[in-house]
Amino acid sequence: MKKHYPISVNKNGVEPLYIQVFEELKKLIEIGTLKENEKLPSIRELSKSIGVNNVTVVNAYKMLEQEGLVYSKVGSGTFVRGNGTVKQEIGVKREYKINEDIKINLSNSMPNPNYFPVEEFKNVINEVLDRDGGFAFTYQEPKGYFPLRESLREYSREIGIETNINDINIISGAQQGIDIISKTLLKFGDNVVVECPTYTGAVAVFRSRGANVIEVPIERDGINLEVLEDVVKKNKIKLLYIMTNFQNPTGYTYSEDTKLSLIYLANKYGFYIIEDDYMSELRFYGENTLPIKSIDKNNRVIYLKSFSKIFMPGLRLGYIISPNNMSMDIQSVKYSTDISTSGLMQRAFDLYLRKRLWHKHINFLVEKYKDKYDFVVEYIKENADFIDFIEPKGGINIWCRTDMDSSIYASLLKDEGITIAPGSAFYLDEINTNYFRISFGTCSKEELKFALDKMGEVYFRSKKGNIFNFI
Repeated sequence: MKKHYPISVNKNGVEPLYIQVFEELKKLIEIGTLKENEKLPSIRELSKSIGVNNVTVVNAYKMLEQEGLVYSKVGSGTFVRGNGTVKQEIGVKREYKINEDIKINLSNSMPNPNYFPVEEFKNVINEVLDRDGGFAFTYQEPKGYFPLRESLREYSREIGIETNINDINIISGAQQGIDIISKTLLKFGDNVVVECPTYTGAVAVFRSRGANVIEVPIERDGINLEVLEDVVKKNKIKLLYIMTNFQNPTGYTYSEDTKLSLIYLANKYGFYIIEDDYMSELRFYGENTLPIKSIDKNNRVIYLKSFSKIFMPGLRLGYIISPNNMSMDIQSVKYSTDISTSGLMQRAFDLYLRKRLWHKHINFLVEKYKDKYDFVVEYIKENADFIDFIEPKGGINIWCRTDMDSSIYASLLKDEGITIAPGSAFYLDEINTNYFRISFGTCSKEELKFALDKMGEVYFRSKKGNIFNFI
């Protein structure tokens, strides 16, 4: 007896049928209805079962494979890769999970919980509850709580962005923002350019929409413009995804010349730029650089900002500034995604901004993280000359290189209770590379010193051919 798959599609809906089939199958994998290594029905069988054509199922299966949910065997069919891996957070591929054997985690690019402004934010929440009562728990309009959007317009002006309040949409973090923008703009087969290396959580979203993702190398002053122009000449590009400040994972910051050139190329070739503002507030040295959105005169840049990355990850709050001709489409997609972001959190963060507590907290974070940054940079220079790196001047990540494969190095370090993020995790094809990322945000100086010393021990032991630390 053939297995029944509870898949339904709306042939009159706005969403393309292949996307609907993809999302239905993805859900069945995530909840465990489709088991690890279980064979999916043949293309003909599934298309007949749900009343769609074969091409629809082919495209849905391609999207599942691109997102790493299934694998295919020539002559045998398509099989579920395993729902255990599906439930892992989209982001760094082969994420090194914390367990009791891990002493120090340098792979986790997260803020330090000890720096969260718990008391201040609790007081703000209480003030909102006293002020608004039950209204604090009502749904906000899809674009977000209007006073918060007013506050974010003023905040944006401080970083050089002039915008209409109607072009601001509140979102539940950067990942949702990327997903909303992708659903708004991308169709199956569209081309998206990303930096190489890059944040692979964004890549997973683009691929889930059926997009072709093209890598262009990033250099110290930003994406390689010569390679990029060659790509956009040969391909019709829909989106370019970039981080202009302290790019993840490299820590590179775009020069003003590079940003101007990108605006020129976007206007000339008609593509949009997603600017993911990643930790731009955490600058320790040099002048603050303005977002590329601040020089966008022709509505080619979509500005994306998450406050979760440096504030409190659980807050899940951010915003999009979109071109005015795109604002309503983004609002519609946001509404269909989750109706609205937490009303209480929006009201609380609005008050937090209006009281200038955000600015006070950023000054506190810059002081704390700069102290750690200075320690790590100087310690590597003085005690770990086997590591090459470029000083990013801000952020909580350092992009490093040795003369050994970083995946092997990461594996050896993990055995010693230390985790780093191997460079292969930030490339589309998981290539072998000598680069790796260390993140110092959650560690004390003592832990950082211990970890860097242990990294030296492991490195030199491996160079001598003594891979294992025999007792």
